[in-house]
Amino acid sequence: MEEVNQTSPEIFILLGLSNVPHLQAICFIVFLVMYVITLSGNLLLIIVVRINPKLQTPMYFFLSNLSIIDISFSSTIVPKILINTVVIDRSISLLGCAMQMYFHLALGATECVILAVMAYDRFAAICRPLHYYTIMNKTFCAGLAAGAWSMCFMNSAVHVVLTFQLPYCKSHHVNHFFCEMPPFFRLSCRDTLRNEIAMYISAGIIAMISFWLTLISYIRIISTILKIRSTQGRHKAFSTCASHLTVVALYYGTIMFVYLRPRSVYSAETDKTVSILYTAVTPMLNPIIYSMRNKDVKNTVKRAHKK
Repeated sequence: MEEVNQTSPEIFILLGLSNVPHLQAICFIVFLVMYVITLSGNLLLIIVVRINPKLQTPMYFFLSNLSIIDISFSSTIVPKILINTVVIDRSISLLGCAMQMYFHLALGATECVILAVMAYDRFAAICRPLHYYTIMNKTFCAGLAAGAWSMCFMNSAVHVVLTFQLPYCKSHHVNHFFCEMPPFFRLSCRDTLRNEIAMYISAGIIAMISFWLTLISYIRIISTILKIRSTQGRHKAFSTCASHLTVVALYYGTIMFVYLRPRSVYSAETDKTVSILYTAVTPMLNPIIYSMRNKDVKNTVKRAHKK
């Protein structure tokens, strides 16, 4: 591999999660299972929303967007992990690395914004029920989704260009399981302060603002739920909110940990562990938490199965 590194400056080596054979086998099985669940759960949700006219609502429009993001996000990273656990050559071309970084940054940021939009949608439905369809009309929903996708993909392009303008003369061995910005900064022989400031600003705007908007929406939702007289109704609503907030906190927390912490506390091993949560675990949990507990989704699946 060292020889490849020296003779091919446009090749990077992903060191992966582990070099221990039995741990590699465990990683392969775990990631394969999570990937299959992610694909099947999110594809099922997309199909269910398409075939049931009752689910043609703003909430399921954004859930479908989230499922498309999760399928794409997971497919950008997990297949490469699976391949690298069973092959000796873990090299990736500069173009391949740049494309992986571009799509994972773009899709990860888009998910941040879509989660905030979904929280606002739930706020409008619960706290402004009489005006819900006026507020969340088709044009507004389409504009929110289009804005989230386009803004985040443009933001990603800027970061990828800045990252791959750096000279990587220290090493081409990336201590990670996919092409991520912080490990690349460690390989550069040029000061990366400008890149890190750009990363902090971007993560601060996208992740922090999305997180606070989500949190404010759920605080308003919970305050409305407390006014419900029925104990059973309150319990059901709190159960739903708690599961949503758990996934949201897990996703935003890991994103902010990776992209907003000071460089002085950087740890490659910790970074890899935390990255697993938002690249593989959250995309798997989203369709389960947000949809599979929903009666309309369950009933549609049952009817389709009977047919």
